Amino acid sequence: MVKQYGFYIDVNNCASCKTCIAACKDKNDTLVGLKYRRVYECESGTWGEKEGVASPENIYVYSLSYSCNHCEKPECVRVCPTGAHQKREDGITFVDSDVCIGCGTCASSCPYQAPKLNTEKQHMGKCNFCMDRLDNGENPACVDACLMRCLHFGELSELQAKYGSVRDIEPLASSAKTNPSIVITPSRLAKDGDKVRVMNPKEEIA
Repeated sequence: MVKQYGFYIDVNNCASCKTCIAACKDKNDTLVGLKYRRVYECESGTWGEKEGVASPENIYVYSLSYSCNHCEKPECVRVCPTGAHQKREDGITFVDSDVCIGCGTCASSCPYQAPKLNTEKQHMGKCNFCMDRLDNGENPACVDACLMRCLHFGELSELQAKYGSVRDIEPLASSAKTNPSIVITPSRLAKDGDKVRVMNPKEEIA
């Protein structure tokens, strides 16, 4: 059976402290503004009227920490013109910086906007599951740094057996195209059909 590592994200317990981002940036020594992990701060719900007074209707917020999802069918690997994007036998996708030419084809093809251009070194980079730490029996830096312990790592099949198989959550793209290696516990307040807005788009989407 083919091994596939994945991330588990518990949305209910994420406090949006962004320590995972800080740990990732420290581990990868990335430039200011260059982040391989991001945290979406999301809101949903509307205001109605009850007896002439404005009344909230199912208003709630949640935070979603995410990075590269090391997809089963990674678009970045498929479209890379130089073969810089590769997928290991354990399912981890990574960028060979010695081969990457920084063309950005991967970034425009990834539904999760995971690959980012290092403008100083002129090559693409992204989460690689902290491969060097994994090879030494350690967790990814973001997982160990998570204060609320809502970010976990492991064999995808084991994460699914423990936490379920939910992979789709607003505002992430549909999982249908690339089969991302993630498991998510969505907000306990969320309902099918809820419209979700990202409250920090300039900070995390750009």
